[in-house]
Amino acid sequence: MGKTIAKLKSKAKKIKQDIFVLVEAYKHPKTPLFVKLLSIIIVAYAFSPIDLIPDFIPILGYLDDIILIPLGIILVLKLIPDDVLKECRENAEKAEKAKKKNWVVGTIIILLWVAVLFWIFTLFFN
Repeated sequence: MGKTIAKLKSKAKKIKQDIFVLVEAYKHPKTPLFVKLLSIIIVAYAFSPIDLIPDFIPILGYLDDIILIPLGIILVLKLIPDDVLKECRENAEKAEKAKKKNWVVGTIIILLWVAVLFWIFTLFFN
């Protein structure tokens, strides 16, 4: 049982690191535009408090956190060119060591959700 928990913790740490690799890929000039868009969507969803399936729904509420986010990360990582991915992994590792708070990313995520909510509001109430 102890080995299983250690494996799960290791995988969770890897997923967390991969999210920051996607942030680096988004900023990289050699990353294709389509991959940049997917990267920012996955990162925004991973850090967003809003889920497709609300967490209060038993079992199903955590499916997006356990399945959808890791699958999205894996998909986008496969779409990033190998040389870019290697560089992004190195940059993410350096950034993790620095452990700086990044209010810019948080602001972008909040603005993205405000824009989506505004768009939905104007669609339904116009």
